[in-house]
Amino acid sequence: MNHQATYKAQPSHDLWFRAGQQLISDKLGILGATIVLLFLFITIGVWLGLWGQNWSETSDFFNQSPSLRHWFGTNAIGQDIASRGIYATKVAFEVGLLVAVCASLLGTLVGAVAGFKNNTWLDSSLLWLMGVIDSIPFYLFVAAIAYAMKGFIFSMHMAMILVFWTETARVIRGEVIKLNQLEFIESAVAMGQSQIKILLKHIIPNVSHLLIIQSTLIFVAAIKSEVILSFLGLGVKDGISWGLMIAESTNDIQAGYFLNFFVASGLLFILVIGFNLFSDALQDALDPKLQK
Repeated sequence: MNHQATYKAQPSHDLWFRAGQQLISDKLGILGATIVLLFLFITIGVWLGLWGQNWSETSDFFNQSPSLRHWFGTNAIGQDIASRGIYATKVAFEVGLLVAVCASLLGTLVGAVAGFKNNTWLDSSLLWLMGVIDSIPFYLFVAAIAYAMKGFIFSMHMAMILVFWTETARVIRGEVIKLNQLEFIESAVAMGQSQIKILLKHIIPNVSHLLIIQSTLIFVAAIKSEVILSFLGLGVKDGISWGLMIAESTNDIQAGYFLNFFVASGLLFILVIGFNLFSDALQDALDPKLQK
């Protein structure tokens, strides 16, 4: 009984307090968080119009080397590579945030319902749906949806949301099945509380730590997927992204110009590494089994 009471309180004050302490003591996690905050700072600056706004402007300085005027040089039509990379950071964050939030919430809702209705026709139907989605090759499925909805401005976002929610749903479902066996859930049922109230008041708060972890994982996956889809011509259309910059650099590389490729792939690499470090530290901090 004491174990059950402790488990119920884990995702609340005690868990978050200990998670914060452990996260602060994780040097790699702090490094990852610093990188993420730096990219977020760049993104906010673009949102506010402080930098990166001249990414589409052309000039007569074709394929120039780095200089004080053009930090990372220019491309084949004289566009500033630094401005394009900075503006593409905003695009990456917008895609990552939107997909991570929507896919995580959808996965949490479906997973919570499936776990709460474990061993029923509803649970079986949801598991079947997840199995069907997971059985389709990932990029083929995303590309097909993005192509079918190519007239819709958020077609790429919708495609990734429809794919990424399943992993979150499986994780949440497994945790909810465990929660269903604890005394405080049985007490809530015995007291006559509605199923919706039990889900919102008792179950969802107790899986919030998993929701945060899954969101960080989806964020990284969404950014990498956007780069690949944009490279293939199925992603960003009206604007610039790291994927488009890499696609444009294919001809530049053949001509011996590598700056466009290095800047786009380098920014992607640094952000993904930073988020992976932060995500790993966050997972260690929020997992009650791993907390010190």
